[in-house]
Amino acid sequence: MIKEVRLKKIQEYINEKESVSLDELVSVFNVSKNTIRRDVQELLKTGDYKKIYGGVTVNHENKKGLDSFKERSVRNQEAKQLIGQIAGNLVNDGDVIFIDSGTTTIEMFEHIKNKKITIITNHIELIMKCIPHDNISLICIGGILERQTNSLGNINNLELLNIYNINKAFMSSTGISIRNGVTNASPIESKLKESVVRKCNEVYLLVDHSKFDKQGLITYCKLDEINYLVTDKVPNSTYRDFFNENHIKMIYK
Repeated sequence: MIKEVRLKKIQEYINEKESVSLDELVSVFNVSKNTIRRDVQELLKTGDYKKIYGGVTVNHENKKGLDSFKERSVRNQEAKQLIGQIAGNLVNDGDVIFIDSGTTTIEMFEHIKNKKITIITNHIELIMKCIPHDNISLICIGGILERQTNSLGNINNLELLNIYNINKAFMSSTGISIRNGVTNASPIESKLKESVVRKCNEVYLLVDHSKFDKQGLITYCKLDEINYLVTDKVPNSTYRDFFNENHIKMIYK
């Protein structure tokens, strides 16, 4: 593997994992430790990463907000597709559902596109996908364009949610933790998410394994406010105990 390609792949790997050891990078990329040290040293010069004991981590202080929708959509893609399939199978004909903006929730579409349902959303890509399907009644929450999330948001439009009886909400998150709850990077979007969680009786949180013990700028609900967790891997015992104690059902394959 040529150096430029390897550097790009190492960068993508660190962004996905948040923090990695040098030994892990040696094993994953099958190169010597000296080579990894040199590669990491070059990445440190960008300011996007910080050196830690025995490894390297993402420098969030230097990050300029949320990565673009396109950048995030290629991370953990197989996990997101699996979660989207699981969540899509939970939707039944006649359901009125809210689908949150996000690179995981969009993966539901292929598994719900032939169902006779009503979708409420601010997710621009999802809106475009739904337009050709007459079996889907589409209610769009408009507002300000959030380019990094491919969504629309406006706190003045939240009263629209009070009109409709939403029986299932499929939510996304920048990161979750027991201490900080379910988090998000956008202040405008967070208000919408908060309102949906309070409005809906069945809240499904769609997060892959990389989102655990991570956090975004704003907490939009506590972790015990969700009803179902849809993920790709069994979480650790701390989370399993928390979900059991709070009657949150875990759904995974």
